[in-house]
Amino acid sequence: MDNTGGPAVVDLAAIRDVIAELESDPKKINPLVPVDVVIDHSVRVDVAKCADALKQNMDLEFSRNKERFSFFKWASSAFNNMLVLPPGSGILHQVNLEYLSRVVFKADGVLYPDSVVGTDSHTTMINSLGVAGWGVGGIEAMAAMLGQPMSMVLPGVVGFKLTGKLQDGVTTTDLALTLTQMLRKHGVVGKFIEFHGEGVGSIPLPARATIANMTPEYGATMGFFPVDQVALDYLRLIGRSDETVSMIEAYLRANNMFVDCNEFTLQILSWTLLRWSLLLPAQRGLMTGFL
Repeated sequence: MDNTGGPAVVDLAAIRDVIAELESDPKKINPLVPVDVVIDHSVRVDVAKCADALKQNMDLEFSRNKERFSFFKWASSAFNNMLVLPPGSGILHQVNLEYLSRVVFKADGVLYPDSVVGTDSHTTMINSLGVAGWGVGGIEAMAAMLGQPMSMVLPGVVGFKLTGKLQDGVTTTDLALTLTQMLRKHGVVGKFIEFHGEGVGSIPLPARATIANMTPEYGATMGFFPVDQVALDYLRLIGRSDETVSMIEAYLRANNMFVDCNEFTLQILSWTLLRWSLLLPAQRGLMTGFL
């Protein structure tokens, strides 16, 4: 994955050079959708089992990759619609879940449901927060970054009803592996999985994230959890303001996209996907490593 971002940003810089040679404004060349570059795949662990291991490892990384990191630091300020998170910020998918995900966002005074395509198969982890997203290839991501539409046959939706709650001693890993086994047996390659039922309400967000992260393991395109009170509580926990959370809840309720898991039906994801498909195919691009 780390070889995806470097060429993409280099291509943008090269286009700017050409535009400058044509005596036009190179600053016109920018990603047309918000792009987040998370550098995590290149980080190595050379030092361990000591108090300053993180600092030593980061010093080594900046020493090895000084030229590349300097280039990305330049890109973060040179291009509009591009956010670069440097090495040491965290693992891509966790950063996306805790920091980058918007769930609902405002553009030109209009609210939209968030969506994302990422250059990593486990981008689906964001589905745990009610955000439609999955992994794509580097060329597809580059095209989306430049404002080109992504075309696809809208997959079928497979509902997975959850009831009850986990017994004492049963871990999230146990649940995720059991779900994976069941879904593989059913056959869900290329499908959207929608988790629903009263059991969803008893699954904390981190557990949902684990299940959604494993979507490639059971072969689906997306493993979607709805936004409910558990999701709103999580947003507050990671520092989203009460005003933002209230806006998200109000928008989703107004569009029948917020759920009470005791009343949840399969119409939620179908309605979400319908609305989402009417928007830009990729509202946000997430590029791992050197995007």
